[in-house]
Amino acid sequence: MSERQPTLRERRHSETQRLIQAHAVRLFTDHGYDAVTVADVAEAAGVSAMTVYRRFPTKEDLVLIDQPAQLIAEHVAASSATQPLVRRVGSALIAAATASTGSNGGEPAANERFLRDCLRLMVSTPALRARHLDSQYVLQQAIVEALGEDASDPDAAFRAQAATSACIAAMHTALTRWVEDDGHTELPELIAQALTASFGDDIIAAHQKD
Repeated sequence: MSERQPTLRERRHSETQRLIQAHAVRLFTDHGYDAVTVADVAEAAGVSAMTVYRRFPTKEDLVLIDQPAQLIAEHVAASSATQPLVRRVGSALIAAATASTGSNGGEPAANERFLRDCLRLMVSTPALRARHLDSQYVLQQAIVEALGEDASDPDAAFRAQAATSACIAAMHTALTRWVEDDGHTELPELIAQALTASFGDDIIAAHQKD
């Protein structure tokens, strides 16, 4: 069965949402998060403040990007349950970063600069940092569920949570470095380096063979 295509109304809604967020991130980057109001964003995007609030209920929502939790979880769920937990999670994080940034030998993704600007704001702005950590917790829960460990077994659940937390911490370190060096090193490579530093060469060597 073919996948349902978005309607014209849905496409326009998505385009307006992307336009608003692009202007917001540009203004926040140029003038500082605290110095820019929602009204400023609305004026730059050519829409009403009410339109902005309908799509982004809070100012923080203008910056926060959905981590590809569903994509990562799908990669984890599709991986072999015979592999070590950190290998399953680490490989999924690398694959999702490759898809998000276009680091697959083709043209770079058009939104790569936008992603770095969002991450830079989330890391450097106190008002956004807590929400960023919340989104990482949501990602952790999605991965743990995708691992399919027996929830009734406390030890198995603990191992899944510990492995996932460690992998996400390595990814966060890679994301920070990616922002600091302005994308000079591709994000999947930085995540691979962080995972290798945390767990050894075997996790990446196995991923590259798959």
